[in-house]
Amino acid sequence: MLCAALMALHSLVPNTALNLGSLFQTVLPWTGLAVPLLLALAAVRRSRLAAVAVLAPALVWAVLFGPALTDKRSTEAPGPTGLTVLSHNVDEANPDPAGTARALARADADVLALVELSEGSTPVYARELAATHPHHAVLGGVGLWSRHRLTAVAEVEIMPWTRALRATAETPEGPVAVYAAHLASVRVSGAGFTTARRNEAAGKLAAALRAEPAPRVVVLGDFNGTYQDAALAPVTSQLRSAQREAGKGFGFTYPAAFPVVRIDDVLVRGVTPLASWTLPATGSDHRPVAATLRF
Repeated sequence: MLCAALMALHSLVPNTALNLGSLFQTVLPWTGLAVPLLLALAAVRRSRLAAVAVLAPALVWAVLFGPALTDKRSTEAPGPTGLTVLSHNVDEANPDPAGTARALARADADVLALVELSEGSTPVYARELAATHPHHAVLGGVGLWSRHRLTAVAEVEIMPWTRALRATAETPEGPVAVYAAHLASVRVSGAGFTTARRNEAAGKLAAALRAEPAPRVVVLGDFNGTYQDAALAPVTSQLRSAQREAGKGFGFTYPAAFPVVRIDDVLVRGVTPLASWTLPATGSDHRPVAATLRF
């Protein structure tokens, strides 16, 4: 019953001690593993009451995450008023940026948001993506590549160094405000789940989004936190997750070799997600995510 209560009331788990609330919400989908464990313990104790009680966490998990297991991707083509976007933390230590760039080009997205660019890899992406995405803007370690002209490119000041930018993609169907963001990294250590800098960056990004006048907004990037993390609510409360609305499964992205959390996302406002998916691993330690949107 305690397990069921923790799942159901996860948003109330406080961050006052070691930021355990954020850590719990980050791994929330994996709490379902408690169900077979509790069943096994009930079998060992030969307790029918315990076996029946396991229905409580099983039911709560099903309510929370059952919809994620269904395929919500639309077979409807986006038509002339659609946009396909892709977000990827390309990893500054990526040993094969050229191969990564070619894989992203094959994804056939209209707009790419790349974060964790390095001084050495940025020219490689610019060269490899020039033929498919002739318009690009890079500020610090974040960049946008687009088939459509990019205007009003500006830094979004979320940290002392550049970790986010905003541009307008001038699509044939009208302008779209596109953000590429890379929130501060988090770590699990003896000090707990260190999220203070990430949360501060999220607050500044949220302020920029509140001030955004464009009716169509797409925010792409590595948020170093999941959509369920209440500490990111200043951002997520303003936007919708394409994966939650139009994806299949959890869409885990990190670590690339065996993803267990979704910290990379496509968040939108003023557009309708038709499909969302995670792409195969590249040379990065994150997997790319993409979504097809309808205006």
